[in-house]
Amino acid sequence: MRRRDGRAPDQLRPMKFEVGILKNADGSAYVEMGLTKVIAAVYGPKEPHPRHILMPDRAVLRARYHMAPFSVTEERKSPAPSRREIELSKVIKEALSAAVLLKQFPRTVIDVYIEVLNAYGSTRVASINAASLALADAGIPMRDLVAAVSVGKMGGELILDVDDYEDKYGEADVPIAMMPGRGEITLLQMDGLLTPEEFIRALELAKKGIMEVYELQRKALREKYEAIWREYGF
Repeated sequence: MRRRDGRAPDQLRPMKFEVGILKNADGSAYVEMGLTKVIAAVYGPKEPHPRHILMPDRAVLRARYHMAPFSVTEERKSPAPSRREIELSKVIKEALSAAVLLKQFPRTVIDVYIEVLNAYGSTRVASINAASLALADAGIPMRDLVAAVSVGKMGGELILDVDDYEDKYGEADVPIAMMPGRGEITLLQMDGLLTPEEFIRALELAKKGIMEVYELQRKALREKYEAIWREYGF
């Protein structure tokens, strides 16, 4: 089976990962997964505002997922946060919280801002990949990077890295995030129906894709610091 864009069922879309692209942020990253384009910025640890959110024994991690008004093709999206954006902000925060060593920064806040520049399927997993890289770029201690992919079902067959068409017309969509080095899942959702056997196969397919994403994340970080070493003659 070949998909609409010519990919094999177990093939990721072309991907691009960059870090340190925003000079005014403590950490930042840009991710392309096919036509889906996401930018993430991290600020902190810093003093919390408002102060009533302060936690005496750990940092508070906040995440804001937002789709730019020009990110969708059907019509211009309202710039006001939608219910879906509020929900995905919470989902992304929880997927990242398992990895960040929040207890190292008590009485502070770490803000993660995610902007979807172009939406063409799997925006939540692209956002998690970008946010994880931005946290690492900011020097926030983490147990591991968080890498994410989606697995779908189209025409009765499982497919990796769901695009917009497959998301809209497929039979299932399963976004999964993991700390690959630790083998721990930090996000697992499902929209649609899979048999127990299909779910197990979907999980294995996701792990394959996540390891590919993980290597691209590590490569992006390595390339940034190799460039810094060259610049300063190390």
